[in-house]
Amino acid sequence: MKILLPLLLAAAGSLSAAETWSGTVVDVLCKGKDVASHTRQCALSCAKGGYGLVLADGKFVKFDESGNALALSKLKSATKDKDLKAKVSGTLDGDVIQVQSIELR
Repeated sequence: MKILLPLLLAAAGSLSAAETWSGTVVDVLCKGKDVASHTRQCALSCAKGGYGLVLADGKFVKFDESGNALALSKLKSATKDKDLKAKVSGTLDGDVIQVQSIELR
């Protein structure tokens, strides 16, 4: 037991806590364009390039592969056509979000 406790504490310390970002979901191919007028249809058409989030400061943060699949699913079922605001939870690995959840707003 004395050995197990330090191992558990070390493992827990190495886990990254989830963070949350708010911004506009956009496909990678259109990240430099006017994101407020970027359409859901365009994002669906450009799905092969992947997705990311444009933050309030203009920085683009790409989604990981599971985040791309989740974004595609959310976009397919969305009713809003433009200004695709979202709240994304996950962990940042370099400049890629390891996405845990996406909530379109």
